Amino acid sequence: MRYTADFLIIGSGIAGLTYALKVAPYGKVIIVTKDNIAESNTRYAQGGIAAVMYNPDSFEKHIQDTITAGAGLCDEKIVRIAISESAERIKELIEWGTNFDKTTSGKYDLAKEGGHSEYRVLHHKDNTGKEIIRALTIQAQQHPNIEILENHFSIEIITQHHLGMIVTKKNSDITCYGSYVLNTKKNQIDTILSKFTLMATGGCGNVYTTTTNPPIATGDGVAMVYRAKGKIENMEFIQFHPTALYNSNERPSFLITEALRGFGALLRTIDGIEFMQKYDHRKELAPRDIVARAVDNEMKISGDDYVLLDCRHLNKNELINHFPNIYAKCLSIGVDISKDMIPVVPAAHFSCGGIKTDEFGRSSITNLYAVGECACTGLHGANRLASNSLLEAVVFANRASIDTISKTNSVFNFEGIPDWNAEGTVLNEEMVLITQTLKELQFIMTNYVGIVRSDLRLKRALDRLEIIYRETEEIYAKSILTQKICELRNLINIAYIIIKMAMNRKESKGLHYSLNYPEKK
Repeated sequence: MRYTADFLIIGSGIAGLTYALKVAPYGKVIIVTKDNIAESNTRYAQGGIAAVMYNPDSFEKHIQDTITAGAGLCDEKIVRIAISESAERIKELIEWGTNFDKTTSGKYDLAKEGGHSEYRVLHHKDNTGKEIIRALTIQAQQHPNIEILENHFSIEIITQHHLGMIVTKKNSDITCYGSYVLNTKKNQIDTILSKFTLMATGGCGNVYTTTTNPPIATGDGVAMVYRAKGKIENMEFIQFHPTALYNSNERPSFLITEALRGFGALLRTIDGIEFMQKYDHRKELAPRDIVARAVDNEMKISGDDYVLLDCRHLNKNELINHFPNIYAKCLSIGVDISKDMIPVVPAAHFSCGGIKTDEFGRSSITNLYAVGECACTGLHGANRLASNSLLEAVVFANRASIDTISKTNSVFNFEGIPDWNAEGTVLNEEMVLITQTLKELQFIMTNYVGIVRSDLRLKRALDRLEIIYRETEEIYAKSILTQKICELRNLINIAYIIIKMAMNRKESKGLHYSLNYPEKK
């Protein structure tokens, strides 16, 4: 099939849905999502969304906390934009039907998380993302200008390359005309042409063995833009959440939100000894890079598979009221968090890098925008401050909408754009090759490109990856396309970008910690 739209959105998390609702009054919107509309990284966000609400908090405090967490690599202009516009975006989420917890006095019940100097995290129990997606999905489904294509997987963005032109990174006029999209139910590849395309594909956590991300988080948007010769930045900065539930039989790993440590939970070794005081004066509320490295180091010292998070000293009723989801989940595996300590491990959680964008979400490719985790705005620098991700998504989705709306009257020419050419491809019956290769890839990245890196580990990872890359490209070239092979290909691209950017950074900074370049005191 061949579709035409004013706005094509790839991804259905908070970034994609916010943008859709903003632009829908100005033209036809198509949302492409590879699962159902509600499945995204946003849905798994427990902690909340950071915003300045009440005294003694201030924009300046939030700005400085963000810059400090980012280890000197944040773009201050972007930080100031995101935080100064936070209150308005929160107001919109509420108007669209999002419910945030309040105290008995009627004020919003704000939490405090690692790296924050004040209480400023709005939340809905311990499933904030799910609540936001619920509200936005209802609004999107009801809008007459929004068409939602579920179970549709974006394969490539359409550029001059598909018109037979040679496109390199040196080209300054690369233009996006839409996307080729696999309808996974009908096994056919559709052409979607659009005046503007928004990448909102989320993260890439599944490049690692242990991740809090859902299976759909395979770095699709970043990989597509990389292959289209767009600019990618800061992918060496992969944030590992310090506390995912240790349960070897479960994927994705269940997130134990940072808000629980903000509530007073303590990290201990299996022997019951507190350890965070050895690593940072802020202890459990230090930024995530510090806490994750501390947990990783304690596990390496002891040889244990996990450490413990202790909530036993906290008020049981308040604990269950604030964290019902976590309480129920832990109870399902025999852990009563009011009586038992929770086994936790670090898990790949968030990418601070991605498609390079400006303050209006514009990528280096004309008419292509990127918002949310797949984008690199400069907000996070070398490490993301907790609960700034949902904020970033709504702020820059709004800004991208302002920019695209201003251009809707421009003339667009889609003549001569061909449909997808699948000639000569055959059904690949060797699916075991794909699943096995994915496991190999995740093993390489986890063991050599994880929380702690070195020049030797990175070189070994790259050498191993080269073999996997060649094998996969050969299968891709001759196979009838499936979502699985496309995702594998995307993850291999992502792994390559992470490794190369890690190799190029000759220092330890934020989430990139190298044994060869110790941090300067």
